[in-house]
Amino acid sequence: MKLNWENIDTVLIDMDGTILDLYFDNYFWHEQVPLSFSIKNGIDINAAKAQLKPLFKEMEGKLEWYCLDYWSDVLNLDISNLKFQLSDLISVLPHALEFLIKLRNANQKVFLVTNAHRSSLNLKMHKTKLDSYFDEIISSHDYGFPKEDQRFWIKLQKEHYFSNNTTVLIDDNVAVLDSANKFGIQHLIILSKPDSKLTEFMPCRYPDVVDLRELMIGL
Repeated sequence: MKLNWENIDTVLIDMDGTILDLYFDNYFWHEQVPLSFSIKNGIDINAAKAQLKPLFKEMEGKLEWYCLDYWSDVLNLDISNLKFQLSDLISVLPHALEFLIKLRNANQKVFLVTNAHRSSLNLKMHKTKLDSYFDEIISSHDYGFPKEDQRFWIKLQKEHYFSNNTTVLIDDNVAVLDSANKFGIQHLIILSKPDSKLTEFMPCRYPDVVDLRELMIGL
């Protein structure tokens, strides 16, 4: 697809599943955490997955879902340390770095806007060295509300003013895009292949791209 970049001056871009491969997080939460939980509690991994599934489901879309401290307490596991142990799996999605360089050269204001806990955010920025490409790096934990909540956008706009009409949000989460749409952000793009290991693309009612290379036209 082609964005009219002449009408955009601010780019809000998500981290996991947008510039970073969501494979790391999917593997971590669906495989590594159940494995560690099963070992910790002396149960079969399938039993562990069965116990964890409703706990995870209950917190979807809430700040707790993204909070490593919360899950460390609930599961009695050192979630931050487990992520560190698997950090070699953290990787940048294809063409994401090229896109960020293009944005920098085009003098766009670029904000990394993520639901990731600061511990995870810092680990991933240290691993990928992408932090220098952003004017601001914002975690929803800084505001106490996830991006799915209108209060996040109110606080973000108050602290880092941007015009809804000249701002684009690029994300892989439909609920987040719905929230941004309700807030009034005019340009919304979804990444339809956030996990490089997935063979199917996510269907969505928002304009979608397979990777960020598609947004470089006219930039």
